[in-house]
Amino acid sequence: MKKRQIELAVISDVHLGTYGCHADELLTYLSSINPKTLILNGDIIDMWQFSKHYFPASHLRVLRKIIGMAANGTEVYYITGNHDEMMRKFSGASLGNIHIRDKLILDLDGKKAWFFHGDVFDISIQNAKWLAKIGAYGYDMLIVLNKLINWGLLKMGKEKYSLSKKIKNNVKGAVKFVKNFEDTAKELAIANEHDYVVCGHIHHPKKEIFENEKGRCTYLNSGDWVENLTALEYTFKRWKIYRYNADKLSPFFVDEALKAMDIHELIATITTNIPKDKKNKKAKKVKKAAKKEKKGSQNGNAAL
Repeated sequence: MKKRQIELAVISDVHLGTYGCHADELLTYLSSINPKTLILNGDIIDMWQFSKHYFPASHLRVLRKIIGMAANGTEVYYITGNHDEMMRKFSGASLGNIHIRDKLILDLDGKKAWFFHGDVFDISIQNAKWLAKIGAYGYDMLIVLNKLINWGLLKMGKEKYSLSKKIKNNVKGAVKFVKNFEDTAKELAIANEHDYVVCGHIHHPKKEIFENEKGRCTYLNSGDWVENLTALEYTFKRWKIYRYNADKLSPFFVDEALKAMDIHELIATITTNIPKDKKNKKAKKVKKAAKKEKKGSQNGNAAL
């Protein structure tokens, strides 16, 4: 399988160690890409619900894949979330190409990108963690129930149905929470002069340009690998939400972004992305070929 070369990929809310995690689908996705940088934006391993009785081989394969990507040159940033908050005691540590951080700021083609999980905006986690943990267990049980319902629906030839999405979209409190979360992230990003703000936590994939009287930014949420099966990808100076269910059979879906690019912009982007050593090798080859051609021409003239 040919891997797609991308600048940066962001995944979050994988919840390894829970029944709702779609580890096989995530492994398929990770095996289809070759990113220069991979950002794990929180809640990768679910330590709130971690149990020695449930951590299947497919979940271990995901961890092995990520470690393998780091060993092969991908820079991996593990940003801590609320479900893997135990990792925060190691924040700032690095092991080879794997770096543990609480937040991260990167320069992407001259623009500032701010990455963090987002649980800092969740009042229930800050003030009543026990209540949030009960909610997490309830959510996991809802996902298990949903799997059983969907199994029955597929047997009857009907489409899958998401109970949790239905509840979230119809409960005013949940809708208000998501909106407040997004608005806070956008306003803080503009206040700190960040061009991009990239979060997870709320399991709600989104890409939106936001503007107020103080400035403008792009808000991005990587979604999750429990319900939505989504990731964020940055390449050719463009952000895109990758949706596994829609894009898994379209390995070259990035072409949509290329179509919208000006030819001069495309050429400039490609040439600036060529590593210096490759550029030098190419220049040396051209120079060597020119010398060879010149020498051959001189020998031909001498023979005459």
